[in-house]
Amino acid sequence: MSDASGTDDAVETVDTVVTSEEPPKPSNRAVPFSDAFKAFISQGWAPYPSTLPEPLPATAWTAARREALGALFPGERLVIGAGGLEVRSNDTDYRFRPHSAFAHLTGLGTDQEPDAVLVLEPTDPPEGSSHDATLYFRPRAPRDSSEFYADARYGEMWVGKRPSLDEMAALTGLRTAPVDELAEHLRKDADTVRVRANREDLAADVQAVLAEVAPLDTVSDGSLSDGSEAVDRDGGLMTALSELRLVKDAFEADQMREACALTAEGFEAVVADLPRAVAAGRGERWVEGVFGLQARHAGNAVGYDTIAAAGDHACTLHWIRNDGDLRLGDLLLLDAGVEVDSLYTADVTRTLPVSGTYSEAQRRVYEAVLAAQEAGIAAAQPGASFADVHRASIRVVAEHLDAWGLLPVPLEDALSEDGGQHRRWMPHGTSHHLGIDVHDCAQARRENYREGTLAPGMVITVEPGIYFKSDDELVPAELRGIGVRIEDDILITEDGNENLSAALPRSADEVEAWMADVWAREVAGTTAGGTTDGTTGR
Repeated sequence: MSDASGTDDAVETVDTVVTSEEPPKPSNRAVPFSDAFKAFISQGWAPYPSTLPEPLPATAWTAARREALGALFPGERLVIGAGGLEVRSNDTDYRFRPHSAFAHLTGLGTDQEPDAVLVLEPTDPPEGSSHDATLYFRPRAPRDSSEFYADARYGEMWVGKRPSLDEMAALTGLRTAPVDELAEHLRKDADTVRVRANREDLAADVQAVLAEVAPLDTVSDGSLSDGSEAVDRDGGLMTALSELRLVKDAFEADQMREACALTAEGFEAVVADLPRAVAAGRGERWVEGVFGLQARHAGNAVGYDTIAAAGDHACTLHWIRNDGDLRLGDLLLLDAGVEVDSLYTADVTRTLPVSGTYSEAQRRVYEAVLAAQEAGIAAAQPGASFADVHRASIRVVAEHLDAWGLLPVPLEDALSEDGGQHRRWMPHGTSHHLGIDVHDCAQARRENYREGTLAPGMVITVEPGIYFKSDDELVPAELRGIGVRIEDDILITEDGNENLSAALPRSADEVEAWMADVWAREVAGTTAGGTTDGTTGR
């Protein structure tokens, strides 16, 4: 197997990469290159295109984001790394995904750009902007360089054509420089310029330079420019990067709409293939695969590991093993989202009857969860507190549990701070912020997140659930093994909210009608055009 890992599979000594004084250890997969090959490989290539690429769509918005960040840290050097490749096993890496803050500030998405670093350098005195931005990365090497053919981490023959400095500048609107120049820049004025960085996401050599010129043990007050305190300099930066994403700009809102639209298509593809998933066995894996195909084809990937939980598995909140069967009569809890190329992701859950029809008991639980979600969505208004959404939803959940005789104490006692008995059947929160991360803005301060106020431009989930595990002896037998969650992505607007994932039906009747329609269209398509595998269809 050819791979694009960061190893020296085909490498002899590569002078542009190897920095150790020790000779590289021989690889069992290395194949030496002859002088004749080296002379031949650099010849006969068409020139690179002379036309520069169009700017990335996000570029119109990223300068304002950088300026907003820089205004919080006047006079300070901010270092935000994209992160590097992570080993999956032996000499193979996970698919690269850049650090969310790096992507947010540069506009780079998909798998761009391992080991790149964005530096916001304070201007002195500030003129027009508090900081100048430079993107340090590794541009492509010339074709007469050993990197071109022998470097499995950066070489064009291994990982594809990399951008030049000018091409990257055109894509991002940023000044660009080779990453080899970064260490020298970080040492410049190191005795007078305070530095903040996401150190854990920087390459080891960059971390070493920062440890030399800006060690963390020299922290002074670590405060943000607005007077609020952070744990340390780097912690203050990470908090600011999270809080910068609490309110989405218009570009981000549109990306979220696209992610939700593509996710709806993925859910429909799953429904269309449910009969095959039932018949094939290990149907949860089939569902995961169908949705993953849609996500990789239409977007960048799934935004998080898909939860395809059938039957009692739906009562395990983060069931991602997805190795169970789908059986007629069971429910399928599908929690999945498409991540678009800009890295914004949807996060949607529907609980579907595998047979296409809810049983009486399943419908009873489903409609209770739907009522709770409706209450949560109604509470998601500008000026409301983030916690209001959960309070509205969980009250409805508790009311149904009380009506079913499940609460061991009166309703208000259960809902009190000293109670919480209802949480046996819904232990999670109702909402989280959503955006370039599925759990976006996670390092925001509590007073701005959990205790914060909803504002236009925020995107949150509303996702109540009720989970009756099959071995729960406090639950009537007919309800055991039923787990239901309904989740939608809600954009707070000036006068209310917008359900970004409303294209997917939510009521039990609507879900049943939708599934029947999808299957009818599948059958009609099969009848008209036959199938690709020689079967007779459904």
